Amino acid sequence: MKRLETYKNIYFLGIGGIGMSALARYFNLKGLQVGGYDKTPSPLTNALEKEGISVHFEDLGDQIPTAYADPNETLVIYTPAIKTLGEFSYFQTNNFTCIKRAEALGLITRSSKGLGVAGTHGKTTTSTLLTHILHESHLQCNAFLGGISANFNSNFVASQTSEFTVIEADEFDRSFLQLSPFGSIITSTDADHLDIYGDAETFLSGFQAYANRIASNGILILRKGIDLESTAPIQTYAIEETADFCGKNLRVQNGTFCMDMVSVNKQWDDIELGLPGIHNAENALACIAFCLFLGLSEAEIRHGLKTFKGVKRRFEYQIKTPQLVYIDDYAHHPTEIKALVDSVKLLYPTLPITGVFQPHLFSRTRDFMDGFAHELSQLDELILLPIYPAREEAIPGITSDALLEMCTVENKKVLLPSEAITLLSQRTSGVLLTIGAGDIDRIVPTLKHNLEK
Repeated sequence: MKRLETYKNIYFLGIGGIGMSALARYFNLKGLQVGGYDKTPSPLTNALEKEGISVHFEDLGDQIPTAYADPNETLVIYTPAIKTLGEFSYFQTNNFTCIKRAEALGLITRSSKGLGVAGTHGKTTTSTLLTHILHESHLQCNAFLGGISANFNSNFVASQTSEFTVIEADEFDRSFLQLSPFGSIITSTDADHLDIYGDAETFLSGFQAYANRIASNGILILRKGIDLESTAPIQTYAIEETADFCGKNLRVQNGTFCMDMVSVNKQWDDIELGLPGIHNAENALACIAFCLFLGLSEAEIRHGLKTFKGVKRRFEYQIKTPQLVYIDDYAHHPTEIKALVDSVKLLYPTLPITGVFQPHLFSRTRDFMDGFAHELSQLDELILLPIYPAREEAIPGITSDALLEMCTVENKKVLLPSEAITLLSQRTSGVLLTIGAGDIDRIVPTLKHNLEK
């Protein structure tokens, strides 16, 4: 395809997605005309429109705005979630170049050193933490993130001087195989997206193919226990396990999460972490290893870790009082739910935990039914919302009621979102968790408002 510099207009199909909107902001800042379609309005689409990007919410079919009608001047970027859309058909049949988000990222990062963060869990928080540390350091960076950084209040970070671009390398639809990173962190390779890959072995082979794309003079940072090879040097990290970078003595100290770090030739004591949670301590270790390789000082790294505020919907406090704690989290895989609940128990060992979980995808619920049932049973009270279908049709027998039957927690029920809000709005004590990757976040503002009243 032509170089990006030859296009005047960028048209997005699915512009309101978290990753797509970051790209839209990038091209808008570069002075190109940017617009596109999304299914429904959202805070993200509202923000894009305020920045001068045109967004519409109905399928225009072949009635594309005149400004985008020339296939020689307009590049179309689409999300894999787009299937039957009249606009997409029009672009495909009229000789427009149509590429996925990952291909666009691949083109952008050809002229910079790409720092990838891949993994079934943790890639959004880890890539955002890496971005924050680098942004606060002498190196700085550009970044395309899969979540809204609380430090930047954005999913896009720009630098006019840095040679580094942080990329959240997404395994869905094998998108990360479009990238050729200088270096990368891989946080986990637990099987997921089996509707795409078929089985766990094929899923892992996708990560191996990604690892093969890392530059030989770069680096691959792996969570201890991940079995991948690379022509680049490999370093490992883990909490309380033998690894190249080992986190020890994880603790809450004066209300702050702290740990010590031991590597081959370093020992850092009392590292303050801006975010609580066992999984976030692991993410921090990965970033320490990466940033040391890139040449940051201990002081720069410590400062970045301490001042990191997190990502929207990743262990995000909504209410934090001695009696009542409300945390919203994006967890949508059994391993992520385990990390969330374990961390909450470490922080609040005496408070009962109520979890509201919205399963995401019928196929994922089917593939990990046992795992979901086991981890959700660690709660004191469980409320399940109906499965969020996203791109899928229903699968017979795969329902929230079926999942509830498998959970051993005594206090459990399936409710509609409105019913869950009514039930929980009277709570005055304990820990409340809203969990999931669908549209469960829509109940958060109302629930928070009711609880604060």
